[in-house]
Amino acid sequence: MIVGIGVDLVDVPRFERSLSRTPRLLTRLFSPGERMLKPRSLAARYAAKEALIKALGGSDGVHWTEIEVVSEPSGRPAFAVRGSTADVLAARGVTATHLSLSHDAGLATAYVVLEAA
Repeated sequence: MIVGIGVDLVDVPRFERSLSRTPRLLTRLFSPGERMLKPRSLAARYAAKEALIKALGGSDGVHWTEIEVVSEPSGRPAFAVRGSTADVLAARGVTATHLSLSHDAGLATAYVVLEAA
C-alpha cells in the first residue's frame, strides 16, 4: 500500500549559488559520500531528500545527513537511511522506498513513493 508520495524540483544554477554563498550547507545537507559530487548531482540529491520529507508528511525526527542517495549496481538510485531518520520510516510502517531522479536544462527533479505492508 502506498503511504506517501513526494516530488521536488531544484533550479541547479540557483542551488550552486547557494552552495557558493554558504559553503557549510554541504556538510549540513549531504553525507560524506555525497559531498564530492558535481553540483547537478547534489541538486538532484537535495530534491530527493526534500521529496522524501514530503512523502513522510514532515521533517520531525529527520536529519539530512542520515539520508544518503546511493546507486544500486544497476545504476538505479536508492536511499540509504540510518539513525533517527530510519526510526521515523519504521515508525510510519514504511517497508519500501522508490526513487526516481532526473536533471536536464538547469533543473533537477526527484520523485519518491513510500510503501507499507
